[in-house]
Amino acid sequence: MPRRVAVVGGGSSGLACIKCCLDEGLQPVCFESSDDLGGLWRFKENPEADRASIYHSVIINTSKEMMCFSDFPIPAHFPNFMHNSLIMDYFRMYADNFQLTKHIRFNTKVLQVKQRSDFSHSGQWDVETENKEGRKEKHIFDAVMICVGHHCQPNMPLQDFPGIDSFKGTFFHSRDYKTPEQWRDKKAVVIGIGNSGGDIAVELSKFTKQVYLSTRRGAWILNRVGDNGLPLDMLFNRAGELMRNVLPFSFLCGVIERRLNHRFDHALYNLKPKHRLFSQHPTLNDELPNRILSGTIQVKPNICRFQGSSVEFDDGSVEEDVDLVVFATGYRFSFPFLASQVLSVSENKASLYKYVFPPQLERPTLAVIGLVQPLGAIMPISEMQARWASRVFKGCTELPSEAAMIKDIQCKKDSMARRYVSSQRHTIQVDYISYMDEVAEQVGVRPSIPRLLLTDPRVGLNVLLGPCTPYQYRLRGPGKWAGARQAILTQWERVARPMQTRPCEEPEAHRSFLGPVTALAAAVGVAAYVNRNNLPAVLQDPSELLARVRAYLPAL
Repeated sequence: MPRRVAVVGGGSSGLACIKCCLDEGLQPVCFESSDDLGGLWRFKENPEADRASIYHSVIINTSKEMMCFSDFPIPAHFPNFMHNSLIMDYFRMYADNFQLTKHIRFNTKVLQVKQRSDFSHSGQWDVETENKEGRKEKHIFDAVMICVGHHCQPNMPLQDFPGIDSFKGTFFHSRDYKTPEQWRDKKAVVIGIGNSGGDIAVELSKFTKQVYLSTRRGAWILNRVGDNGLPLDMLFNRAGELMRNVLPFSFLCGVIERRLNHRFDHALYNLKPKHRLFSQHPTLNDELPNRILSGTIQVKPNICRFQGSSVEFDDGSVEEDVDLVVFATGYRFSFPFLASQVLSVSENKASLYKYVFPPQLERPTLAVIGLVQPLGAIMPISEMQARWASRVFKGCTELPSEAAMIKDIQCKKDSMARRYVSSQRHTIQVDYISYMDEVAEQVGVRPSIPRLLLTDPRVGLNVLLGPCTPYQYRLRGPGKWAGARQAILTQWERVARPMQTRPCEEPEAHRSFLGPVTALAAAVGVAAYVNRNNLPAVLQDPSELLARVRAYLPAL
């Protein structure tokens, strides 16, 4: 009998887990508490308890070529940065193509996941579920994959904001924000300058009388649009990653910070933080500088206190008649259905080997998928983690000793503490390329660049100097995909395709006389200089003058 695997959650990570289990001959059963797949990316007008929720206008910050599953490219005609509705369309295509939906039990909540009495021998789990009618069931599984994400429980640090109870306006967490129209001609304060805080502030500023964007630290602001109008994340490659590992941290930060300030001076816009660029998760926002420049957004320091409808900031300034406060203050994650001795979470920290496996389990049959905050796309990372976990469950790959795993966990914690400012946001931070390569090494699918350069130079150069698209991890090893090579060679065509909506003809080339005139003037000058001693005689004979000038003209 194939080993049965419980997949908790039917979002992007859950879909990847179902697919990877099927690829390895395992039998997945996915429990999804709502009535549809998609997780975070499924917009609902009314947020549901303990579930991620987005606002109507959300557009993803990673481009389609960087965020797709590694053996299923996003259609070429889809825009590079997709609206949440298009992301849902892609997920449905993926689920239909690989027939994943039949493995999902919708409207089924997982109440408890606990080790069986013979876990040390069998590695099995008891899983208790409840459907929407309230009927409970108990199941036995050989392994469990947890895919609940880290955007379920809003972080509302109200204790840090004296007087919030006396505030006469409306306040809520960013997960409860949906649309801006109802706040027309009102005053709003947005607390937090992460991606959600920046996006919500920009959107509100198009309707409200005034938006105040409150930030304790400031932030470095990146664009979705990179050089030559290309998606920014398509411009990062392995060669750049090598330079990042070689060059001093402060030097590299300084180079890129100067480029960002060349676009707009962060100090002038009151956004410049004390920390370096790579010491905090950067904020992606194309419109924020324009809204600040037009005065519809004012950047403010941290809030000191609330009093009635007024808000006092740390610099002593007070804004009156504030109608709305949005707390874009992040999220906390936890696993209430798991016993603390299996996996404990404290201050948004969980001890997981390479952010996937609890190191202390006697049998490696529990994996947490998608519990990372990458500088890049989450979908390919979740898929890579799922490929690794499914092979561990199958017995094809072994984990190191508990001591070795704990050492690796501690090493990552120490490295994170040295690099990042202290924040709940940075407890699960990873760099996309280095982390993907690290996990791919465990699976046996990390691309060998020297070998590619020798055997397939065209692809090798694309892998080295081009964007680190997910297809690179399907070129070799378990799960090799025959279409990976072609997907890599055509990735830029898919980038260009959605923008080619109008035929553009190259302007006709007009003959320029600037070159010949310049050459003639230079020839006259040279001839005059060479014949400076008998210049009057030469000038009196036009034919002689022309002959001497012609001698210095370039051959045509």
